[in-house]
Amino acid sequence: MSQSVGIKDVAAAAGVSVGTVSNVINRPDSVASGTRARVLAAIDRLGYVRSESARQLRAGRSRIMGLLVLDMGNPFFVDVARGAERAARDAGLGVMVCNSAQSAGEESEYLSLFAEQRVRGVLLTPADATGRNIAAFRRHGIPFVLVDRVAEGTTECSVSVDDVAGGALAVRHLVDAGHRSIAYVSGPAGLNQVRDRRTGALSALQEAGLGPEALRELPTERLDVAAGRDAGARLLGLADRPTAVFCANDLLALGVLQAMYAAGVSVPEDLAIVGYDDIEFAAAAAVPLTSVRQPAVTMGALAAELLLEETEAETATVPHEHRRVVLQPELVVRRSSLSAR
Repeated sequence: MSQSVGIKDVAAAAGVSVGTVSNVINRPDSVASGTRARVLAAIDRLGYVRSESARQLRAGRSRIMGLLVLDMGNPFFVDVARGAERAARDAGLGVMVCNSAQSAGEESEYLSLFAEQRVRGVLLTPADATGRNIAAFRRHGIPFVLVDRVAEGTTECSVSVDDVAGGALAVRHLVDAGHRSIAYVSGPAGLNQVRDRRTGALSALQEAGLGPEALRELPTERLDVAAGRDAGARLLGLADRPTAVFCANDLLALGVLQAMYAAGVSVPEDLAIVGYDDIEFAAAAAVPLTSVRQPAVTMGALAAELLLEETEAETATVPHEHRRVVLQPELVVRRSSLSAR
């Protein structure tokens, strides 16, 4: 049937008032069983679907939560979305997932869309390093929680992983394996995660009595496999090539691994590789990838729960208190870094 079927059509078909149809939909126990059955039969016959958007506008509360991530091509953010969706579903809400593609401009457009749709709240992994997009969105009064980023300079809730500790875990592991010259394949300099992982790497080198020159940074514009392959090609071109590489995420590490394989460089014998995130593909790579694991599903679920707490507090007597949740990473050692030196 046509989607234009309305509640008046159902009422006419069932021979009841519009109010009775509304009661069957919203308060079925208040309607006599015979009448209720007649209305439900008309709904089924006509293919009527309630206008959820209209109902939300009348109630002033959406049943949709927005989720804006940096890259839905990265399985890490797929896992974040899984966790958020699970928590939202338990609360009777849905999740609108959008991808900024690491673009501040696209992030701004999606935040405007969320405001137009009057979503219940937003889970956001920021792409705009300046903070201007967040400042503009804050004016709409819609609650939001930052995901995979510490809420520096903001009062909002955040759920993140200690990336300084994660970077230290990765490089400490390589140093303990005997490596004294390590490349860091990073990403966009504006991302806090990239900077924090580098800070952790440098701290691990300092612990071992090595200076910052022991870390050769190879920046990339994106955090994907293609950027990793490009970084791998640059790494192969270095006259004094490092013996190990730490990558800011697993997609970069998989790209580096591909570049080494194509050039006939043996991993881990000639080059040890450590990634970050521990996505599903890390363990399934041709050479299983050592990686710093982030609890992505847990991050998404916790962020959604914080957002739900804040939106429910709007009608509660006890005010919501913003919280900064920082989870701890874990090093998962596999073959890609197990060379003996």
